[in-house]
Amino acid sequence: MKLTLACLVACLCFGQEHTALVDRVGATGFLQLEASSFRNQTPKEQALGYWLSQASIAIDPIIYDQLSRFGLRQKRVLELIAAHPEGVNPASYAKILAFTKLFWANRGNHNETTAQKFLPDFTIDELKDTGLAALAAGARGFTEPAFLKELEELKPSLFDPDFEPTITTKSPRGGQDILEASANNFYFGVKLAGLAGFTEHYPLNSRLAKIDGRLVEQVYRAGTPDGKVPPGLYAEYLAKANSFLQKAAAAAEPAQARVIRDLIRFYQTGDPKDWIHFDVDWVQNMASVDFANGFIEVYRDARGAKGTSQSFVTVTDTRVNSLMQKIAENAQYFEDRAPWKSEYKKQGVKPPLAKAVEALIETGDFHVTTVGDNLPNEDEIHAKYGSKSFLFTGSSRAIDSAAGHSVLEEFAASPEEISLGKKYGDEAETMMTALHEIIGHGSGKLSAKLTHDPAYYLKEYFSTLEEARADLMALWNIWDPKLQELGLISNPDVAKTMYYSAVRVALTQLQRNPKGDTIEEDHERDRQLIVNYIRDKTGAIVEEQRNGKAYLALLDFDKMREGVGQLLAELMRIKAEGDYDAIKALIDKYGVHFDAVLRDQVVARYQKLDLPTYWAGINPEIKANFDAKGKISNVEISYPRDFVKQQLGYSAMYGN
Repeated sequence: MKLTLACLVACLCFGQEHTALVDRVGATGFLQLEASSFRNQTPKEQALGYWLSQASIAIDPIIYDQLSRFGLRQKRVLELIAAHPEGVNPASYAKILAFTKLFWANRGNHNETTAQKFLPDFTIDELKDTGLAALAAGARGFTEPAFLKELEELKPSLFDPDFEPTITTKSPRGGQDILEASANNFYFGVKLAGLAGFTEHYPLNSRLAKIDGRLVEQVYRAGTPDGKVPPGLYAEYLAKANSFLQKAAAAAEPAQARVIRDLIRFYQTGDPKDWIHFDVDWVQNMASVDFANGFIEVYRDARGAKGTSQSFVTVTDTRVNSLMQKIAENAQYFEDRAPWKSEYKKQGVKPPLAKAVEALIETGDFHVTTVGDNLPNEDEIHAKYGSKSFLFTGSSRAIDSAAGHSVLEEFAASPEEISLGKKYGDEAETMMTALHEIIGHGSGKLSAKLTHDPAYYLKEYFSTLEEARADLMALWNIWDPKLQELGLISNPDVAKTMYYSAVRVALTQLQRNPKGDTIEEDHERDRQLIVNYIRDKTGAIVEEQRNGKAYLALLDFDKMREGVGQLLAELMRIKAEGDYDAIKALIDKYGVHFDAVLRDQVVARYQKLDLPTYWAGINPEIKANFDAKGKISNVEISYPRDFVKQQLGYSAMYGN
């Protein structure tokens, strides 16, 4: 489960000589990721990083198709123009290129945070004329008639705001079916009611389609070399990834080579048993060059069942790593002090593997705003083998390098909140991420009566519950004197700073939802749930109006912690018992709806600050040099600061 950036607490520093901020398109800022730890790896580890990165690029196209049945087709048209500026109208090209950058950043033309569709600034005629000029100048991929036909078919998906307006709709209006109301491509011709009684054999890695009146699982898989398991959806991309993974296995140490070959097998068969086998070996491996690659998170599916394709490759950041390890070593201590009933507490907690890392590459449904991750997601793995947590220091540093304090100063409710935010904001953010991932997601014990993972019972509400539970574990434990005893925080005021931030984000995150009055994204729902619940139950938080501006003021830290413990205990009970009615009532009441007038005020205040609302990352470039025998002679890392060149380079893997 991911922890995404809650909100910017700062302003951009455009005047810095070196900043991670490379580019900006409207509300989106583009950040250069760096991974200085890569240079400390052995030549063999660097070669491993190269091949794993190539496998990450290989699966990148999949997410565009998963998020929209038009995604890959749109991508092909936009990239044809982006790659051929010669002879086209400069003004039209500039608008199309800006839109294409946003398209790449969001893996389609829906915002990756709000799930809402965004529209071009150019017209269909400008797109047509620019594309035809590019073809006339030598661009390949379409004949002129084929290009015109493609534009006509793509016109609603690109230009009509009412055509498939939302990737994921968990709370549709007017009694709409949640699957039909969602633009994603996990289902075809299927309604939620139509799945009653249907057993999915490939729950994470398949599309469900109604074909000739029959419900069919279209499995994501490459097929086995002997032909016994035929290819399925995305076979081209998965087979390409496997070709690189084979070379990565040859460069890896034996234990990690086994992990990589497990993944190859899963990509061949698509069999969930092979995925679990991979998970078991992966979670017990702590290599310096590490990776994730698979159909993993279920946030984009309104049912919370289908996994999106994602990948990252990382190297251990030794400068910060000791923090993660100290928390992991004390996992049982924090479990014992959780505020829920003893029947839900684990005994003999296996310390989770935890590490601070810098990303070499992030592709698919993995974004620079993910500052923490805890995997695998399967509870059956957690119970027997533990989990592995990542703190993405490269992402945090990239965001921080482009930041100051203007949002904090604008939205904080008191001078103390501003002062503590400036002193301890970085510490509080780091501890929130670390405790969320290491202590939060891996905690708790399920009732013996559950025969499936909790997600099976809690359905579209599970991801919100699990993110809220992990956030609450951080908020609960930040006051524990053990943290200062371990040298993990410098001052007890770090706890106050974390609480102030948790309250403030319920206000500031509204600017990320510029339309409507409901929240769809699970992390945002979780933060709204926490603050609104505590406001209602304890009175520790109140909304104040001063000089025409709204603030969320935290009046009582002790009462807020009581509310944190109360909600945390209830969420653990709900998860352990699979209580769907209870979680639906909680989230529908506290986590979904917001005041649109208040949102409009927040948006206006942000506009005056002139800050990006969203972030996209530019990956480091890992380049291998080969000797006369075709073996890697050395590997180089560089930082391209050119998002367009990088994305077109990724597409070139498939000749696009």
